[in-house]
Amino acid sequence: MTLLKSEIDLLRSVPIFAGIEPARLKLIAFTSDSIAYRAGQVICRQGQPGDAAYVLVDGEADVSVATEAGDYLVATLRSGDVVGEISILCDTPRTATVTARTSLTALRVRKESFLQLLKQFPEIAAEVMRGLAERLTHTNEELVRARNLAASRGGEA
Repeated sequence: MTLLKSEIDLLRSVPIFAGIEPARLKLIAFTSDSIAYRAGQVICRQGQPGDAAYVLVDGEADVSVATEAGDYLVATLRSGDVVGEISILCDTPRTATVTARTSLTALRVRKESFLQLLKQFPEIAAEVMRGLAERLTHTNEELVRARNLAASRGGEA
């Protein structure tokens, strides 16, 4: 099997690319790099410039945010999840550190290519927005839990 064919098959297995025709998958394969990470290896670090988005193809990664009390785990990513898009879309530094929990394979899509994909493929843009909305909902739930916990501890003093 050729490298390009295997990358296209890899893309087809990722939910955000599943409905895209093979000719377009070939274009995506040309504009992305398949990268393997070992467990514990940092994929992107909070505060650094965002130069690419990553689509997890296989494996898991932890998303953590540095706080005064130490690193706080905010999410675990799995196959099909996209990460790094916030810094690209908002042109801001990375908002979290992403570390491979297991060995994993990810597609690294450079900033310009990622933005072009969103323009050319509305179905990918819709999936990315859906993922962002789910993460926002999860974050809001975490904030409510933290606020309730803080309020209950304050009431005990």
